[in-house]
Amino acid sequence: MIDKFLVEDILNEALCTGGDFAEVFVEDKRGDSFYLVDGKVEQAISGKDFGVGIRIFKGVFSVYAYTNDMNRENLLKTAQKAAKAIKGTKEDIVINLVKQDIENRHKIVLAPGSVLKDDKILIMKEAYEAAKNYDECISQVRINYGDSTQNILVANSEGVWAEDSRTRSRLGIESIASDMNDMQTGSYRPGAAKGFELFKEIDVKKYAREASRIAKTMLGAKYAPSGKMPVIIENEFGGVIFHEACGHGLEATSVAKGLSVFAGKLGEKVASDVVSAVDDGTLVNEWGSSNIDDEGTPTKRNLLIENGILKGYMVDKLNGRRMGVESTGSARRESYKYAPTSRMTNTFILNGTSSLEEMLAGVENGIYAKYMGGGSVNPSTGDFNFSIMEGYLIENGKITEPVRGATLIGNGPEVLHKIEMVGDNLSHGQGMCGSVSGSIPANVGQPRVKISDIVVGGR
Repeated sequence: MIDKFLVEDILNEALCTGGDFAEVFVEDKRGDSFYLVDGKVEQAISGKDFGVGIRIFKGVFSVYAYTNDMNRENLLKTAQKAAKAIKGTKEDIVINLVKQDIENRHKIVLAPGSVLKDDKILIMKEAYEAAKNYDECISQVRINYGDSTQNILVANSEGVWAEDSRTRSRLGIESIASDMNDMQTGSYRPGAAKGFELFKEIDVKKYAREASRIAKTMLGAKYAPSGKMPVIIENEFGGVIFHEACGHGLEATSVAKGLSVFAGKLGEKVASDVVSAVDDGTLVNEWGSSNIDDEGTPTKRNLLIENGILKGYMVDKLNGRRMGVESTGSARRESYKYAPTSRMTNTFILNGTSSLEEMLAGVENGIYAKYMGGGSVNPSTGDFNFSIMEGYLIENGKITEPVRGATLIGNGPEVLHKIEMVGDNLSHGQGMCGSVSGSIPANVGQPRVKISDIVVGGR
């Protein structure tokens, strides 16, 4: 992607004013994006992104610069400009770049770039037909298709020379059901760190019909009740609450600065005994996986919580310096335009042993959240508000009629202590996670969980 001797020269220029660490990040990314509404392609974008990011440390002070001009003179000048922010005396640092031998866990069968655009659009139309023909109440269907292949190189003054190729594909399906009085939406967005083979492995029509089923079900539903009550949250994207309300608080981005409610609590009880959680960037071909992080450190499985006890954080190099710990392979960034920081990859609650019947037993009045929607959270406090896309009443130990308009309102650390049962049906959902280093693909996941009580907003 770039000449080794040029990289060494860039690193040396970056260190010329006294920096103690320098890094070069090179990115070459290509992809397709299509948007289909009512059976017609309304938008088609094919793009390429290429550039270089240069980062310098002096202790825990950091400076970052980037450019898409690959001319040698410009790259050296960019490094020199960044180095001017560092005040000190040039250290005697010898750079000896050694290419790392990294196992590729995420094999790609059909590279998206080798697939005709017509074949990609055909997948979208198959999804559209299945969703639109599900029921006459489906008034509109929107389909998004996206694929990308990102090739990166990370080299730094510690001798790291690491390369990785990340291919991801995803399909977004949104169905709208309407009648004379109301309109409701259902959606499904499967994705993976795979090529076009993903769409030969999954049942696209099944996901499309499921999106329409959700919309139709909610169209005829009454409004949810409000108040504090037991809630059972189904698996897969139900894990978005842990991701948002707790996961961000376990990133060194906030922990290192004391801005997280979990800061300084290693070894302490932060959840109920039935809760164990991990962040695992090594899961084969999963949406948030990669072979290395965006600092060139191999990804790994990081135990966050074990039987309610806080065991670890997600750490990048810079925040690791602040905390006096090593990186956990958790540094991520959207592109070369962002400096990396600690971020989640595939974050999920581990399997428990409770069945749905055991969870329902004894619940006189509660809510069963089959599919979660979007929401918001304050990462410094863990306070959150999430909508339920598809919900049902629980009455006298049984799931009964559907309800709409339900929201879950609570505090992440408090809810962790109120999880009294965890099921054995772990599954993952795909999302895009935004933070200071941009928007990145991340899996959320969990088995079915039962929360003893949480505030439900409704009518």
